[in-house]
Amino acid sequence: MSQQSTQIPGLLAGLLGTLRRDLLLAWKRPGDVLNPLFFFTMVCTLFPVAIGPSVEQLAFAAPGVLWVAALLATLLSLNSLFLADHEDGSIEQLLASPQPLVVLTLGKTTAHWLTSGLPLVVLSPLIALAFRLPPGTIWVMMTTLALGTISLSLLGSVGAALTVGLHRGTALLSLLILPLAMPVLIFGTRTVSLAAAGDAYSMGLFALAAYAVGALSLAPFATAAALRISNE
Repeated sequence: MSQQSTQIPGLLAGLLGTLRRDLLLAWKRPGDVLNPLFFFTMVCTLFPVAIGPSVEQLAFAAPGVLWVAALLATLLSLNSLFLADHEDGSIEQLLASPQPLVVLTLGKTTAHWLTSGLPLVVLSPLIALAFRLPPGTIWVMMTTLALGTISLSLLGSVGAALTVGLHRGTALLSLLILPLAMPVLIFGTRTVSLAAAGDAYSMGLFALAAYAVGALSLAPFATAAALRISNE
């Protein structure tokens, strides 16, 4: 029992240490955080201009536009998840660390979501106003984006680990992640559409939550294995 009690704080320290390091690096490289946000904002704000002022058309297009823009913005930021560590040799330090690689990769993935997924969730209510979504639908949209971006960050960490250091890794990363991200996109868009129409939408939230739990259970182990394979 005493050995287990000493291991748990050690694992937590490794997770928090990796999380703190990546957050500090993101603070020093604000462009990596702001570029996906600018992309998300530009895509979402151009559509209302093109569609016109019709409230019905805007509300109909809003869920699909918001979710596709969020998916593409997340893909833009995934390539840099392990790229800087590969370039400066930090990946070798992660592999040689006494801390389990699963814990360290989970810390890096958490930092990625905090700097890319969470800002999209916070920004989404302002975008929803441009599409004139009903006020009661906005929190549903934020919940679906929160659950969906968690899944996308976890799934993307696997693809980023597999393609780190490869030529044209961004294109290959997109090909690997998009098929796995389709259920998230479908459930997220459909849930927001049902909420906007006043229909029952709870099953969509449960499906997104289950997908996020499944990704959290499996993706860190797959990411750790992919990093070992990429650095052999």
